Amino acid sequence: MALEGARQRGAEIVVAAIKEETSPEVENFAVPVEWMSVGQLGKLLNFFKRQKVTHAIMAGQVKHQQIFRLNALPDLRMVKLLARLATKNTDSLLGAVADELAAEGITLVDSTLFLDAFIATAGAMTKRAPTKDELADIEYGLTIAREIARLDLGQTIAVKDRAVVAVEAMEGTDAVLIRAGEITRQRPFVVVKVAKPNQDMRFDVPVIGIATIETMKRAGATAIHLTAKKTLLFDKKELIEYANKQRIAIYGTLAESNSPQFNNPMVDCTRVRR
Repeated sequence: MALEGARQRGAEIVVAAIKEETSPEVENFAVPVEWMSVGQLGKLLNFFKRQKVTHAIMAGQVKHQQIFRLNALPDLRMVKLLARLATKNTDSLLGAVADELAAEGITLVDSTLFLDAFIATAGAMTKRAPTKDELADIEYGLTIAREIARLDLGQTIAVKDRAVVAVEAMEGTDAVLIRAGEITRQRPFVVVKVAKPNQDMRFDVPVIGIATIETMKRAGATAIHLTAKKTLLFDKKELIEYANKQRIAIYGTLAESNSPQFNNPMVDCTRVRR
């Protein structure tokens, strides 16, 4: 999505592709591609310098646990960066990478720069809005999810009957959904996914895709909350169409809202006509 958006705006593109995460389909865009492992910071910087890159964008996600896997052994530049960090959470690690880029004259820009059409909006994004019970669970979960996000532990929780069923840490959203489904025995629950209170839009922006909805269906989740204007929906049109078929509600609120109903006080919590 980012590549196509950048191309439509006439940007000259090169790609640093992470072996552990990037789809091989990136080769189909007919642009220079350099493959590297997640810990090869020196290789990344050298590639950008050779290509005379002045601005960079982080597209997609690198699973946080990759830093602990054997195939992600850091190179010397990354070892030096890690040695300087007092903490190795997402914000500090990616912020330090951004600083390394800046030191080489490369500006890291917002990851949503070319993706306006894929940003979550406030209110119901699907034909079905959350029910009153689902909204109550979302409202209950918002404060908790935002606190977890503030601590940079994760950005997703599962809630059922005003009780937290599962909390995301480093394992990612899908793993949380699967665990919640096992705990609830596939009985209905809601998912609350939020941006961090001071979300740095350059990296680690919350994302869902069709695979997220598929996992929700298997696990028994019936609705998902997203932070409007700060969450990406990969293949948004197809994702929403699939969610509609599965009767799964996708609902957004603004980051400053304390209640999901604040965004649209006139919403019928049972059904939205379209």
